[in-house]
Formats: sequence, C-alpha cells, structure tokens
Amino acid sequence: MTLAFLPSPSTGVVHLGPLPLRAYAFCIILGVVVAVVIGNRRFVARGGRPGAVADVATVAVPFGLVGARLYHVVTSPGPYLDDPVRALYVWQGGLGIPGGVLGGVIAGWVVCRRRGIAPGALADSIAPGVVLAQAVGRFGNWFNQELYGRPTTLPWGLEIDQEHRRPELIDVMTYHPTFLYEALWNVGVALVVLWADRRFRLSHGRAFALYLALYAVGRGWIEALRIDDANSLFGIRLNDYVMGLVLLGSVAYLVRHRGQPREQVVQAGSEQPGDVPSNA
Repeated sequence: MTLAFLPSPSTGVVHLGPLPLRAYAFCIILGVVVAVVIGNRRFVARGGRPGAVADVATVAVPFGLVGARLYHVVTSPGPYLDDPVRALYVWQGGLGIPGGVLGGVIAGWVVCRRRGIAPGALADSIAPGVVLAQAVGRFGNWFNQELYGRPTTLPWGLEIDQEHRRPELIDVMTYHPTFLYEALWNVGVALVVLWADRRFRLSHGRAFALYLALYAVGRGWIEALRIDDANSLFGIRLNDYVMGLVLLGSVAYLVRHRGQPREQVVQAGSEQPGDVPSNA
C-alpha cells in the first residue's frame, strides 16, 4: 500500500446555506480573471485600449465554454448516451480544452473584426494568460477527482477515493496526477511564450500559435497517461489526433508568418474613443 503524497479534496462543493459553491466552477472563473488581467496589461502595452480584452472576453468566454462542452461530449459520449440531459451538467466536470479554444477564437475573431481590432495583436496579448487560465482550471479536475492517470507508486501519486475509481481498479489507491502535470506544463508554456514574445517581438498571432504548439506537445504525452473513457482510433485517443493537427497547423503558421513586424493594434480607419494606435 502506497501513501499518497498528494491527497484529493474530500469534496468539491461548499454549501453556504442553500447555495452550493462548486470548486470546479470557481477554478474556471478564476482562470478567466487571470487571462483577462494579463491579457489586458499586455494589450495596453501594445497600444490597445484598456478594457478591450474584457469586452471581447464577454463574448468569447461563453462561446468557449459551449465549445468546450460540445467537444467533451463528442469525444467522450459514453456517460451521455443513456441520459443525454447529463450533457448540461457542466458543474460535474467535462470541458474539452481544444473545443473551448476553438469556440473562443472564432467568437473573439468576429468581435475583433466588428470593432476594428487586429485579431492577431489581441491573440498575442492574451496567449500567456490563456494558458495560465488553463493551468488554474485543471485544479477543478483535482476537486472532482477526475481525469487522473494510470496507477502509480511514485511518491507524488494522487489518492483517489473509491467512488471515483474505475471498477477494474477499485483496489488501487494512487494514480498519476495528470491535472498537476498539465498545470505545471502550462505554466512553463506561459513563461516560454513571454520570453519568446519579448525576444523576437512576435506578431500577427505568432505568440498564440507558439502557445498552441507547445500546449499540443504537452497534452500529447499527458494523454498517454490518462485512463478516462474517450473515443480512440487504431488504439490512439482522439485527443492525440487533434493535438497532432494543432501542432502541425501551429508550426506551419509560425513558419509562414516569421519575420513580420508588429501590426497596428487598431486597424486604420477603425479607431474608437480611447484607442491608441501604435506599432509598439
């Protein structure tokens, strides 16, 4: 029997009278705040209008959450086939990051175009904050005792309560804490993106593409550890195929747009009150 170095929380819900406060939702909200605060500071430093990132986020975040839930349900449909209504129970966990990023990017691009903001400049501004938000959000999986990895006897093994274990592993107590692996990887990605952006003055969405490429690499090896139910093809999880496409697309984008100078944050003829066009 292995003593887990990292215990799981006994509950993911705190009740204030009749009001349940769910840790999973709190982690998501905290992550959004982190992304907006960091993104706003970087966007303003590029010459953008203060508050513009928050304005875009009010549209992009809801669409991102819808995309994340749809992606999870499509790639892991098992729990919802007999009870489709469960697909609406977002507070129980189950948000697919690839779908969330795609939904948020599409919505954010539309808002940027409507408001005369260069989408690439805003994407580069928010990239480090977005991946840090993902790191924060992963702790929601810890509270829900979900998406853990294979059994392990390593000293940092994560203890999972019996009611959250797979039936065939009911007597196994400790597992790889994949939520922690991914959170730490994401922090590293944020640091690399910040360094690269400062060193190479990335523009036209290249900082965001770098974030996607590095995230895809990390998610690939973490997927190899996870044992939750997911669709697979030829023995490889669907998420790995998606990450492979993300990696290839991001690298191709970086190569194609290498060496470009930073664009104006506000497109010509689209200035709004308080906007400060800049080539910074």
